[in-house]
Amino acid sequence: MDDHTRDSTVGPPAGEPTGWRADGRWEHATLRRATEHGVRLFNAGEFHESHDCFEDEWYNYGRGTTESRFLHGMVQVAAGAYKHFDFEDDDGMRSLFRTALQYFQEVPNDFYGVDLLDVRTTLHNALADPTELHGWQVPLDGGTPEATEQDFEYVQTLE
Repeated sequence: MDDHTRDSTVGPPAGEPTGWRADGRWEHATLRRATEHGVRLFNAGEFHESHDCFEDEWYNYGRGTTESRFLHGMVQVAAGAYKHFDFEDDDGMRSLFRTALQYFQEVPNDFYGVDLLDVRTTLHNALADPTELHGWQVPLDGGTPEATEQDFEYVQTLE
């Protein structure tokens, strides 16, 4: 574990997703923290803020790592949703989602609590029918968590 990705305040997941170690700690706790905030903000329709959570953490990882591919993919997911909902730019959304699907190749389906099988399926379906995104939320730890004031405070610290 790298020192720059440690954070003793990040709690345990529901279940045992990839990234959760047998010794009861996250391999990269700051990745989990950014994922929690990013997913909750995405689920609240705050796509730009969600993007920022994933992007800021992405810079901690070297090119070609599973962590980097996951985070880069989630950046693309948030940006694609932003294109669709805020700009009605479905061609831009499709381009970003295709890139996200490439980044998600070989990333485990339960990475840091995110149900990537559901994410991949939704992205594939949205390529053909963008309305698949309407009402969809990113699953984390078997649920679809909602944003809290803490999520908005977190993203403010990234500026």
